[in-house]
Amino acid sequence: MTSVNAAPAPAAWEIPPALGPRGTVVLLPGRGEDPLLYERFGTRLAADAYRVRAVADPSRWPREAAAQVREVLADADTVRPVVLAGSDAGALFAVGLVAAGEVAVDALLLAGLPTDKDADGAQSAEWEEELGTRTACPTHQGRLAAAERLERGALFRPLPPQWYDRAEFAKVAVPVLGLHGAADPVSPVDAARTAYAAAPRAELVTLADGRHDAFNDISHRSAAATVVLFLERLRQGADLAPIATREPLPGRAAD
Repeated sequence: MTSVNAAPAPAAWEIPPALGPRGTVVLLPGRGEDPLLYERFGTRLAADAYRVRAVADPSRWPREAAAQVREVLADADTVRPVVLAGSDAGALFAVGLVAAGEVAVDALLLAGLPTDKDADGAQSAEWEEELGTRTACPTHQGRLAAAERLERGALFRPLPPQWYDRAEFAKVAVPVLGLHGAADPVSPVDAARTAYAAAPRAELVTLADGRHDAFNDISHRSAAATVVLFLERLRQGADLAPIATREPLPGRAAD
């Protein structure tokens, strides 16, 4: 684990050399997470020609994380559309940055958005329980348990109350995609629906039996595919016109 006194450098996942870049995703991790824990997610998006940068955990280094986001956005090599992504604390922090006009991006991509500042931090759990709360994916659980890239217990540390106040979805003009575990024990999905409903242009996708880390859960392939579809629609314009449409078949009832 990187020293608590020094924020880690952003992690980067580049696209294959033969492909032209289609956009950039800048990701803010969740509580206690090192940027490199998003290697699987970043590699998958990079394979579809989207550059990915994961910055420092804003719950530990808020100023440094915001500065790293701005540095990526100012980089001459950053390709639009640019999407600010976040998981857990990173999701709440990302909404606050955009709502306050502190960064200009083309869309928001959020996973496991915290919604209740009064209940935040009320949970506590042993390590095995925390693993199951974060993700049901055994592969990712193994990475969290083996790597020294996670601050154990951080998931249950309350976030600053002002972060919730700053995260005003009504002030977010860009498109928003939310991914949320249907069984998220940290942020109940019903509260997430209410939060996203305040955004002018938001879509919320729930993942069956999903836990808190929607990017790295048991359905991570479906989550990544959903993100890529969103990114491809965003490339066509901010109205997110559909690219692939499921057609009803004659004589069959709609699902």
